[in-house]
Amino acid sequence: MPRIPDVTLANVRADRVKQVRALSGRPARSRYGQFLVEGPQGVREAVRHAPGDVRDVYLTPAAAERYDEIVAAAQDAGLFVHLGTPEVLAAMSADAQGVLAVVRTPQPGVGLVETLRGLGGSSRPLLVAVLANVRDPGNAGTVIRASDAAGADLVVLAGESVDLHNPKVVRSTAGSLFHLPVVAEASLADAAGALRVAGATVLAADGSGDHDLDDLLDVAGGKASVALRPAQDPRAGTAVPDLAASTAWVFGNEAWGLPEADRALADAVVRVPIRGRAESLNLATAATVCLYASSRAQREVRAG
Repeated sequence: MPRIPDVTLANVRADRVKQVRALSGRPARSRYGQFLVEGPQGVREAVRHAPGDVRDVYLTPAAAERYDEIVAAAQDAGLFVHLGTPEVLAAMSADAQGVLAVVRTPQPGVGLVETLRGLGGSSRPLLVAVLANVRDPGNAGTVIRASDAAGADLVVLAGESVDLHNPKVVRSTAGSLFHLPVVAEASLADAAGALRVAGATVLAADGSGDHDLDDLLDVAGGKASVALRPAQDPRAGTAVPDLAASTAWVFGNEAWGLPEADRALADAVVRVPIRGRAESLNLATAATVCLYASSRAQREVRAG
């Protein structure tokens, strides 16, 4: 059993409480180079998978008893564990559920190219999710979580996408933020170019696509499909993208999707079939369907 510390934080007006609460806003996150991880699942994964970045862990007495494995893991990692009253934790974050961590923001400068070079000694990713100008934090976090579940190598936030360390993004990842690399890239064009150089076929997910996702699954890994190269024009019918090959999926904004200029950056545009009366799929749902289609097609590659 871990040693449960004594309650030391009881003043909701204390400077420490104010400083932690301020991290819900981007200015404070930028100023201090820190962000919030709220809730037991996110904090558990941060302590397990990124202990070197965790600055402080806060719990209520009841949460410390219920989630004693978090306390034990934090203490084993030499982290600062603080007990505060329920009022103090609520003042720090309304979404803490009695458990909260302050985590250091990774140092800037590690971009997509550097991340690709560090993928297990290989610069060839098998599966990547690219979010292009995705503004909704819940959608962004859910796609990161789905990418993790599907076995993706990394996630890229391109263009004017939401801040990765927005509290709702972090919560929506349910800890997956600490399982795989997530990087920001200034433009979709730069991201697509770097991924293509790394050997990935770039597929845009859009309802206007010339390729049906189910049709691609039917021929994945076979002679009828090939990994597209930039010189080929998939819309001219010269090749069928192979979902079993190294693939980077591009998903667009919740409201307007992918403009023509963005679709033109891809090697092919793929549509998710709609068989019922729904007008379209939610961004995160469509992304999950596409990522799992690739994950299924890549089973033999992963097993080998």
